[in-house]
Amino acid sequence: MGQRIEIDSSRVVDDSVIVTTNRSLTGADGEGYASADQASEVESFGARLATDLFESDDEISRVYIASNVVIIAREAGWSDASTEVVSEVISEFFLHY
Repeated sequence: MGQRIEIDSSRVVDDSVIVTTNRSLTGADGEGYASADQASEVESFGARLATDLFESDDEISRVYIASNVVIIAREAGWSDASTEVVSEVISEFFLHY
């Protein structure tokens, strides 16, 4: 079992939420995905996290991960509940990957 990823900050900007963590999730180059199917074709931690995020919420339309920042776009905008769900998926990622 791994360690929890701490969420340093979470901020909603338009239809995206920007989550900053205490752990690097990708290298210096970012990874972006438009669907769980697209992400599932790649073998990386970023792709696995993107797949988990897409599966957690049908309204998510794009996931971009660069180092310790995760940017998630959502068709229906963000509520406190939807932000909490993605924060939980991210914070538990290294516990279950």
